[in-house]
Amino acid sequence: MARNRPIKFRILELFSDEKPHWNYEVVQKIQKEYNQMSNFQRDSINFDIIELASGGMLKGIETKVDEEGIYKKGFLLHKYVITDFGKVRASNACLVYV
Repeated sequence: MARNRPIKFRILELFSDEKPHWNYEVVQKIQKEYNQMSNFQRDSINFDIIELASGGMLKGIETKVDEEGIYKKGFLLHKYVITDFGKVRASNACLVYV
């Protein structure tokens, strides 16, 4: 069950498909899986994604302004892919929590 594993590990697991994902897509999925539906929790999950990117596990490949309010109107949306370092960390995280 996803809720038993740390959120950052789950985020890496989602990116392990090696496809690009927008931050809001991952945030929405994590919110549902972990039943964390408040705006504070939404922003905390987004911050986890930013931390993974700053740690070199995710790489930003595209940005756009949220003009429709998908995440937050006027907010900068980011598309990320997993890095080789992130793949290693994701595989280690999955082994620990299987």
